[in-house]
Amino acid sequence: MNLVVTTSPTQEDLKALSVGIGSYNKDYLPDEVGYEKDTKFAVIAKDTNGKVLGGIRANAFWNYCTIELLWLSEETRGLGLGTNLMEAAENFAKDRGFGYMRTETLSFQAKPFYEKLGYKVFGELPDYPKGHTTYCLVKKL
Repeated sequence: MNLVVTTSPTQEDLKALSVGIGSYNKDYLPDEVGYEKDTKFAVIAKDTNGKVLGGIRANAFWNYCTIELLWLSEETRGLGLGTNLMEAAENFAKDRGFGYMRTETLSFQAKPFYEKLGYKVFGELPDYPKGHTTYCLVKKL
């Protein structure tokens, strides 16, 4: 046996890992769960000149839609754009049959915003990144 630590794994090696875990999981997950590919999507707000004012990058897989990032330009914060973006992402997920939304936010970011939208903290990672806390949040759609 040979152990290799690499920052540039081959696509072939990554595929072998995915196939391996899929093979293991199939005996434990119901057939309707399936092994669909993840659905990557974005919700982007632009001004009339095409300048990006904010947006969401997300990934939906196995009944959960994960908000990977939400960003708003300084001039749009507090104007409702974040809520509009989140509603659009949640509607996208609901329309495709996903049952939950989840995200992570740092202690200096948007925890109160997500809680106002109905998200609940289900976990905390202290000192991640150093000196801050990462909050894990979920919302049933």
